[in-house]
Amino acid sequence: MTSQSTPTQQLPVLRLRRGKEDSLDRFHPWVFSGALTEMPQEGSGIDEGDLVSVVASDGRVIGTGHFQIGSIAVRMLSFGDETIDEAFYRRRLSEALRLRMALGLRRDDNDAFRLVHGEGDFLPGLVIDIYGDTAVLQAHSPGMHFARDIIARELVAIEEAGVRNVYYKSETTLPYKARLDPQNDYIIGSYSGNIATENGLRFHIDWLRGQKTGFFVDQRDNRSLLRRFSQGRKVLNMFCYTGGFSVYALAGGASLVHSVDSSAKAISLTDANAELNFPGDPRHKSYAEDAFKFLDNMESGAYDLIVLDPPAFAKHRSALRNALRGYQRLNARAFEKIAPGGILFTFSCSQAVSKEQFRLAVFSAAAQSRRKVRILHQLTQPADHPVNIYHPEGEYLKGLVLYVE
Repeated sequence: MTSQSTPTQQLPVLRLRRGKEDSLDRFHPWVFSGALTEMPQEGSGIDEGDLVSVVASDGRVIGTGHFQIGSIAVRMLSFGDETIDEAFYRRRLSEALRLRMALGLRRDDNDAFRLVHGEGDFLPGLVIDIYGDTAVLQAHSPGMHFARDIIARELVAIEEAGVRNVYYKSETTLPYKARLDPQNDYIIGSYSGNIATENGLRFHIDWLRGQKTGFFVDQRDNRSLLRRFSQGRKVLNMFCYTGGFSVYALAGGASLVHSVDSSAKAISLTDANAELNFPGDPRHKSYAEDAFKFLDNMESGAYDLIVLDPPAFAKHRSALRNALRGYQRLNARAFEKIAPGGILFTFSCSQAVSKEQFRLAVFSAAAQSRRKVRILHQLTQPADHPVNIYHPEGEYLKGLVLYVE
């Protein structure tokens, strides 16, 4: 059972061990299981997704959050005594929208952006991406899964958001052991087209079957930067997925753009998006092929702008060492093959990999290739993916733009 609108003082109480309240007093939004005096067991009356009141060892109320089984036992929604109800979600969603409107992300030539970025918008466990009049809602915690209907209703009720349809897509993001059996489907509304506009360019968004919410909106600013570098260049977009970087390169005046992804489905999306913006343009070709194999077999100097935007090599810290080796190997291939005077856009979206570790892996790759390399830009996620200053773990995207002599 779940209670999504019970006042804090009536909620089940979880007590912290002595000294474990320090991080919460600094507003870190996670309570780890080891910080609790006792972890609720089955039959205790506290189920996954329930709202709980977190108190310090001296009984002082710290705040309210969603309980779940695992190393992160509570994701804090509020610090202090605050009721978590429809009005709470309306306030948080309105605050998130107000920031995006101030950033100028909802305009005639742009209707694709992230509205809610979990901890960065003080709604841990929740992601909402906007594509035109459709919001794709994704829960990463049982608590947000149970609150999905409330969130959808409150979002549609905010007139300025312009949302008519809410699609729920959490089959792959919720904890497997929670046994929630989420079904991807429309909570409100129905399919009304899937073309969204980003900086004047149009994209087919496959939120029904695509990765994440259907499009990587976190690369919007970095795609715009690539557009400025593309004039007259021969561009290779590795791990192209839906072809965002490829379309921007075409818009920037690239002489040719080749898109590579191991997924034939991704290639078909890339081709559709290139055709949507540049019908019949002979500059674009795509290849359904393994990235490392393509780099190994391609001719040296064939491209003078290469984009490396692979999927996360390390989703957990246990995979960190192998991930860093993978980044080094991938970038070494690019350094070896890129034309003199080339530009390399290289990224890591692995949260477990720090900026320093990623930069060291790229440095090692450059040294291995014995090329002269200079850093032109250091990249991160855009402003609609804000990082809660009390939760630095929210900074996950890192990238470098490099000039290779």
